[in-house]
Amino acid sequence: MGSDLTQGVARPGAAPSLPAAATLDLARWIRAGDTLMWGQASAEPATLVRAYAEQRHDFARTRAFLGIGLTGLLDAQHADAIDFIGYCGSGTNRRIADAGVLEILPCHYSDLPAFIRSGALRIDVLLLQVPPADEQGRHSLGLAHEYLLAALDIARVVIAEVNAQMPWTCGDRLLQPEEIDLRVEASYPPSPVPATQVGDRERAIAAHVAALVEDGATLQCGLGAIPEAVLGALRGRRDLGIHSGAVGDAVVELIEAGAVTNARKGRDTGTSIAGVLLGGTRLHRYAHNNPALQLRGTEYTHHPEVLASLSRLAAINSAVEVDLTGQVNSEVAAGSYVGAVGGAVDFLRGAQRSRGGVPVVALPSTAGAHSRIVARLSGPVSTPRCDAGVFVTEYGVADLRGAPLAARMRRMIDIAHPSHRARLEQEGHQAARSLGWR
Repeated sequence: MGSDLTQGVARPGAAPSLPAAATLDLARWIRAGDTLMWGQASAEPATLVRAYAEQRHDFARTRAFLGIGLTGLLDAQHADAIDFIGYCGSGTNRRIADAGVLEILPCHYSDLPAFIRSGALRIDVLLLQVPPADEQGRHSLGLAHEYLLAALDIARVVIAEVNAQMPWTCGDRLLQPEEIDLRVEASYPPSPVPATQVGDRERAIAAHVAALVEDGATLQCGLGAIPEAVLGALRGRRDLGIHSGAVGDAVVELIEAGAVTNARKGRDTGTSIAGVLLGGTRLHRYAHNNPALQLRGTEYTHHPEVLASLSRLAAINSAVEVDLTGQVNSEVAAGSYVGAVGGAVDFLRGAQRSRGGVPVVALPSTAGAHSRIVARLSGPVSTPRCDAGVFVTEYGVADLRGAPLAARMRRMIDIAHPSHRARLEQEGHQAARSLGWR
């Protein structure tokens, strides 16, 4: 950055402010061919994204990078003027993916900042949702740091939606007044992440996972019914730490239960670390002006040396399906792109290298009548079998660390649904012969 829309012309020292999106003319700031990025999930600046969708024909053709979608403000119909690219098919992105107009960027989450900085993933315009400024005119970055920090360093234009209801979060970077090209005022509650239903099966899985987590462990946990159940099952632990790409409401419950102190995590002592906050009012209230919860960029939260230095890192991730050798598909279900490569491999590898760490993939044994443990994946290999760790279903735990292929097959069949085990054994032996496992 450092120049305005005209090459070689210095940016004005103070960005103009507008009272409402109705008066906002984005054509002053967005050029044909630009790629736009904004915070994902609850960090999405809804006023700006809505204006972008409504005015999309004013810029000829642009491209939008999508993270997790919650608001549904962008849909497949907007592909008449917008090219969509994203790392995931989560949330409302699924409609865009199913319509065939979402280009998937299959990459490790840790690679996103480097792609942005190198220009491999070019970001021209960054849209941010931030809280009101402090006395020095600075803004916190609201609910997300993650890959937005890299985009903030290289974007030609930064537009800040100043939301009066956005919590002021603590992190390692503040948005300086001279970094903002345009401010837009708004006031609305950030979009909450939809609630999940925890049932008996999720609680059974959680009980197995919780048995793997010791006092003093550091937790990385995703979102959804199983992670929520796991966190609930850990309320009796002591001195747990938090270092995760995302943090939700269930983490606040665990902190308030006294299980999380971050006293023994090996770094960032006393502080929970996250890249993005994905929750609702409870999480937002806890995070507001609270230095005990700090946001960091992806280059820190997913850095292999950082993860390896954490004490007893328990990385708890999910999957669409897994095969008998430990390969994981976390992207495609029934032909639809519903997930991502994401940060699973980053954290599973980090947990493998963490002293006392445990890399976990937890999933129900079935989806409807279909087994989620399979002889051959129906989708891509998101996590290779060389990174396989510990797999958990409601039927038990299969530790594949250090296990050869034949032993893996037996252990995985043991945690499959009983009605599928005989078939899996037969198909497994057929796959072993055809693929040269043995």
